[in-house]
Amino acid sequence: MADLFEIGEGRLSIEDAVRVAREGAEVRLAAGARERIAQGRRRLDEMLGRGDRIYGVNTGVGGNVGISLPAEKMELLQLNLVRQLGCATGQPLPNDVVRGAMLLRLATFTTGTSAVRVELAEALAALLNRRITPVVPRYGSVGASGDLMPSAYIARVLMGAGEAEYDGRRMAAADALEAAGLQPIRFAPKEGLALINGTTVMTACAALLWVDARRVLEALLAAAALAIEAMEASAQPFDAWVQEQKGHPGQIAVAAYLREMLDGSGYTRVSSGQSCYSLRAIPQGLGQVWEGNQDGRAVIEREMNSANDNPLIDPETGALHKAGNFYGGHMARLLDTWKIDFAAMANWGNALMAVVVDDRFNNGLPANLTPEPGVNSGFKGMQLSITSLACAVRQMAGPSSIHSLPTEQYNQDVVSLGMHAAATAMDALECVRNETAMLLLAVAQAADLRGGEAKLGRGARRVYQSVRRLAEFQSVDRPMEYEVAAVAALIVSGGLAG
Repeated sequence: MADLFEIGEGRLSIEDAVRVAREGAEVRLAAGARERIAQGRRRLDEMLGRGDRIYGVNTGVGGNVGISLPAEKMELLQLNLVRQLGCATGQPLPNDVVRGAMLLRLATFTTGTSAVRVELAEALAALLNRRITPVVPRYGSVGASGDLMPSAYIARVLMGAGEAEYDGRRMAAADALEAAGLQPIRFAPKEGLALINGTTVMTACAALLWVDARRVLEALLAAAALAIEAMEASAQPFDAWVQEQKGHPGQIAVAAYLREMLDGSGYTRVSSGQSCYSLRAIPQGLGQVWEGNQDGRAVIEREMNSANDNPLIDPETGALHKAGNFYGGHMARLLDTWKIDFAAMANWGNALMAVVVDDRFNNGLPANLTPEPGVNSGFKGMQLSITSLACAVRQMAGPSSIHSLPTEQYNQDVVSLGMHAAATAMDALECVRNETAMLLLAVAQAADLRGGEAKLGRGARRVYQSVRRLAEFQSVDRPMEYEVAAVAALIVSGGLAG
């Protein structure tokens, strides 16, 4: 029986999003959430019964706000809002991101402020539970009224339009619904708008990136520890006392992680000299990356649990609020800062690779870590690939959020570009992950050339063994792309230290 997650009872966490988006937990509306949703809908019906003018319900949207609509056109508006956004482009977003976005839209509905029907919330939950995943192209959102376009690609599957993945196959949404035993749903007034408004796609990206980035950072630190051992460098720079004199929590945490990796090492030594910065200043250089990841949780979880629709209806008082909670500024800024952190990680990995393969700096190891240099090039090609990836990450590190352009009849005259930040952050982290996989292969080779696993620190030895289960020692040149992919997949899974 699949894991069951009840939504709307307490605050949603990143771990909850992972349970549903990646692990397939089934979703059920909590009783209190169902009542809040129903109450919000009753408030909307009361306003419509009084003849109130309500944005996006009996008026046009955005630059068309001044146009009033008769009652018989209200449902058609909701259908057309989704239809007209069917012009996104690019490769589809990963399925886990789409599933995460569906969960976060459902979380917004459980506040009752979107004034949708319980039936719509149940239909969205059913898509998740029946494993129907809308096909959502990457590009089209400017992150202002939220992720309008990618959210529309999710919304249209509910009404049997567009495409979805089901049972491992891409197919017409209508066919997916039929195969799963579900019926298309017809949007009531406000429901199309409620489905497309908000920051749910960019926030889903950020929540999953939070998990993935931490795993890549830990893998990079493990690779650094193996490099320290293979180079017979000193572990003294990581002493707790040193870090306490600086005081930054990320620096303290990174140094503690390295000490755990190096505990019991027979390779590290006390030296009167000083190692290069890539081996000596790791806590100072990557501590802020650790902090940036940790600090991101609060920002993401606030957004995950927010009412980010427009207009908002207070289920308690019935007050209508036309505002801007759909704006993706917080997510865009967070993701932009992470891209800078990913570039710092990429630079560090490139520097470590440079010293470990160069016989001018690697303390007696053979050039390019091959037992027979000359006829063999060893890890020369892999260094080139790492440098290529580092350059790509640096290019992607430019902030997205500063590139606002006015659009939509100057109604959306300032936009967050949160989805642009999310897409480039996902791409950048993939590059860093692959770079880290290559570095792990190289430092495992270096450790073997230095004398093998017996003298490695306890934590570093576990990581070494995880790598060696996937890739054997490179005695002669061979293609290694499949081994790179296998180690990268191990990093993704969180099973590196096994």
